[in-house]
Amino acid sequence: MKMSSISGVVCYVKDLDETAAFYEKLGFRLKREAKQLTAYVNWFWIIFRTEDVEERDGATEEYRANRGSGTYLYIKVEDIQEFYEGVQALGLKPTTEPTKKSGMLEFELPDPDGYNLVFFWKK
Repeated sequence: MKMSSISGVVCYVKDLDETAAFYEKLGFRLKREAKQLTAYVNWFWIIFRTEDVEERDGATEEYRANRGSGTYLYIKVEDIQEFYEGVQALGLKPTTEPTKKSGMLEFELPDPDGYNLVFFWKK
């Protein structure tokens, strides 16, 4: 048994327009459909769906309020300092500065729904 790759992830959000604006600022390629948005970086995708699409037993308000909490998406960049400064110039607010961790430089940026984007650079 062997896996070949991970292609993407699905995240539920409150507002597709707000999510689209955020990810577009960062340079993701976007594809918009009726009740979902797909953001691409090379071959990897993130599908964002609105909460009204989600019909799950036990999906409480507390669950929905904390949906992105604890989720980290790692995204490699070519120049960590340049990307960090670019994010700040766009008016976005990283929660950390570029910091060395586990042999790589990284910083965190939460999206509007609390999903944590970790931009990193490693030799």
